[in-house]
Amino acid sequence: MGLPLSIRFCESGLNVIGLDVDPEKIDSINRGKSYIKHIDSSQIESLVSAGNLIASTQFAEIQACDAVLICVPTPLGKHREPDISYVLETGKAIAPYLKSESNASKKLIVLESTTYPGTTDEDLRDVLESKSGLKAGEDFHLAYSPEREDPGRTDHSVKSIPKVMGGFTSQCLQRCIELYSLALDKVYPVSSTKVAEATKLTENIFRCVNIALVNELKIVYEKMGINVWEVIEASSTKPFGFMPFYPGPGLGGHCIPIDPFYLSWKAHEVDARTRFIELAGEINRSMPLYVINTVMRALNKQGKSLNGSCILLLGLAYKSNVDDTRESPSLELIEMLLSEGAIVDYYDPHVDVIPKIRRHPELIGKASVDWSEGTVSSFDLVLIATAHDAVNYQDLGQWAKIVVDTRNIMSKVKQPKAVIARA
Repeated sequence: MGLPLSIRFCESGLNVIGLDVDPEKIDSINRGKSYIKHIDSSQIESLVSAGNLIASTQFAEIQACDAVLICVPTPLGKHREPDISYVLETGKAIAPYLKSESNASKKLIVLESTTYPGTTDEDLRDVLESKSGLKAGEDFHLAYSPEREDPGRTDHSVKSIPKVMGGFTSQCLQRCIELYSLALDKVYPVSSTKVAEATKLTENIFRCVNIALVNELKIVYEKMGINVWEVIEASSTKPFGFMPFYPGPGLGGHCIPIDPFYLSWKAHEVDARTRFIELAGEINRSMPLYVINTVMRALNKQGKSLNGSCILLLGLAYKSNVDDTRESPSLELIEMLLSEGAIVDYYDPHVDVIPKIRRHPELIGKASVDWSEGTVSSFDLVLIATAHDAVNYQDLGQWAKIVVDTRNIMSKVKQPKAVIARA
C-alpha cells in the first residue's frame, strides 16, 4: 500500500522517501522498476529521474521528513490473534528521529495499517513516547488514516477515494488534513483515531459477512439444483435494498480474511461477543474444503480418485488481474490437494513463481506451468480458483477434461468439451 501512496504524493509535487527493510524493493525502486505488476515501471522511473522519489533502508532519512506514514502488515498470529509487531517495531525504528529542530516543524506520524481501535493512541503512542522521550500532541503529531485501495481497480484511485482520518489531538488531526489535502481530492475527518480505526474494520467486516452469506447460499442452492450466480444477477436488478456479493473458494488478500478477527479479539477486552462476525469467519474458512469435496466428486463421476490425479489450479493470486498472493485461498487449496495425494501444478499469468510468504513456506519457489493445449490436456482436472482476464477460457473449455469452476467464468464458454462442475 505504501507504493501507490508514494506515487500519489510525488505526482502532487512532494518529495517522498520510501523506507523498507527489504533491500530488493529498495533496489528496484531506485532503478526505476516497479515490483508490483499493476503499477507501471514508467511511473516509477519518471519520479525517480525527477528526484521526487528515492528509496532507502536507512531510517535516519526520517530526520529530513515532515511526515512519516506507516504502511506495514498487520497479520494474524498462529492462533488467529492480532499481530501488531510490525507496527510496534516500526515505531521503535522511527522514535529516535522524531526530534525536530523547532516547534514549527513538529513531525506528523500517521498509521495506515488496518488494526483494532486503540492501536494508534495507546500501543503505537506508548512505543513512540517511551523510545523518544517526547510527547504525542506536544512534541510530535500522531494520527490514523486507513488505506483505502482495491488493487487492480480502474474506476477508483488513491487520489479519488475519500480519506478517513482521526487525530490524537485536534492539532494532530489538522496537520493530517493539511498533509493529505495536498494529494487527495477529499478528506473525511472523524473525532478520534479509534473511530477511524473502527471505520476501516467496519468496511471490511461488511464485505466479510456478506460474502459469507452468499457462500452459504451457494451450498444450499446447489443442493436444490439452483445456480446461485443466476440468483444474484436476478436480485441485482432491484434498484434498491440489494447489493451484489459473489461466492468463491475462500477469502484472500490482506484485509477481508484478517480484519474481522482484530475486532473480535479486541471485543473481549470490553466483555463483548462478536458472534455474527465469528460465524461469518467460520463459513468463509470452510469454503476451501467445500471446493476440495467438489473436486473429489467430479473425479469420482469419471471413475477417478483424487489420490494420484493430476490437478491444475488456475489462478494463484487472491483476486483477478493482480499478482498479490497474500492470504490467497489458492495456496490452501494446493496444500489440501497435495495432502490428499494429488499431483498439483498451477498456472497464473501474473504470478510466475510463488513468492516469499508467511504461510505455506514449502510452496515458495514453485513455478507456473505454460499455457498450451498440450499442458492443459495432460491434467485430469482443472480447478479455477481465480479468474484472470488474460486467460482464454474458450480454449480451456476445449482442452480440459474436467473443470471445477469456483468463479462462474465457464458459464460464458460456448459448447465446452470439458465436463464443468460448479464449486
